[in-house]
Amino acid sequence: MKAITLLGSTGSIGTQTLDIVSEHPDKFRIVGLAAGRNVDLFAAQIRQFRPQIAAISAAEKLPELKEAIKDLNPQPILLAGEAGVIEVARYGDAQTVVTGIVGCAGLLPTIAAIEAGKDIALANKETLIAGAPVVLPLVKKHGVKLLPADSEHSAIFQCLQGVPKDGLRKILLTASGGAFRDWPVEKLAEVKVADALKHPNWSMGRKITVDSATLMNKGLEVIEAHYLFGVDYDNIEIVIHPQSIIHSLIELQDTSVLAQLGWPDMRLPLLYALSWPERIYTNWERLNLVKSGDLTFREPDHQKYPCMQLAYAAGRAGGSMPAVLNAANEQVVALFLEEKIQFLDIPKCIEFVCDRHQHDNKQNPSLDDILAADKWARQEVFTATEKLATQPQIISVG
Repeated sequence: MKAITLLGSTGSIGTQTLDIVSEHPDKFRIVGLAAGRNVDLFAAQIRQFRPQIAAISAAEKLPELKEAIKDLNPQPILLAGEAGVIEVARYGDAQTVVTGIVGCAGLLPTIAAIEAGKDIALANKETLIAGAPVVLPLVKKHGVKLLPADSEHSAIFQCLQGVPKDGLRKILLTASGGAFRDWPVEKLAEVKVADALKHPNWSMGRKITVDSATLMNKGLEVIEAHYLFGVDYDNIEIVIHPQSIIHSLIELQDTSVLAQLGWPDMRLPLLYALSWPERIYTNWERLNLVKSGDLTFREPDHQKYPCMQLAYAAGRAGGSMPAVLNAANEQVVALFLEEKIQFLDIPKCIEFVCDRHQHDNKQNPSLDDILAADKWARQEVFTATEKLATQPQIISVG
């Protein structure tokens, strides 16, 4: 059995990973679990999967967690806070660590797991986007595997199996278009939080669902694809594919195009990241092309999705700029979810913060540089929102 540690066990990625472990108890076992603050669900997971070690990020919830599993025998090692999550990431004989923590909070635990010699099933795109200048050299140094566990990059990775070196010419990332793909751009000024959270195809967490509505998720995936597969930004294209049946495509040097298809189900890329290079039989619903119907494609509307171009610009700038973009996006989406800013303010604030970072962009950032840029960008978002409230004419997406 493959030994697995799961970071972010109570989130969407985490619960679906545990569904896979439940379905294949002969293939996988859990060594460690880490969660955010959902004590009830986390306690139930600890009871079911009996990890050797568990950590809850919200340190104030540790007494409640201890109480919830006090009758469990044997007791797991129980830790709390960021340090606790990091310890879970590096602990024991786990061969693979699934990084399902949302946002840049996953960076330090991922680094700890890599330094402990564990393979990474990467479901947290922000870790690589912000930390690639540090993470990729560590992956090489420690000889571990970094396997994509989100649908788009898993699709690319699957298509690349058997492709000769230098055979890849172009990557085509498919995007559902999010909650507003069929809205006229003029109507976006009316968007409420509830509107942005109505994803037409996927069931995901709140933050990534908003990212899908702005198409920032796809912009971030462009940066991640650049780092994962070594493809120039000019050769990474985004295509709107409303049905979400084709999860991404690759074009080869001879113009052949390979695609990976399947129903929208995050378990499939997660399973492949855990089982690669094997293929494990499942009883999941099989794709029926007649049932799926027409598959359609269109170019993304740059006026509707300005975040996409902001991501391309940050990726091309390189250095610490992607970390700033990522942190600014996380902070501004949090403000939108708290109904403190409007939907159309999201790209305006991100652009403002990235512009302010241009003169301080470090091309070869250390981990400390990345963490400092992340912290600065989050604070700078509040400067942007203040400017937006008092001088809206100086903040506009060009």
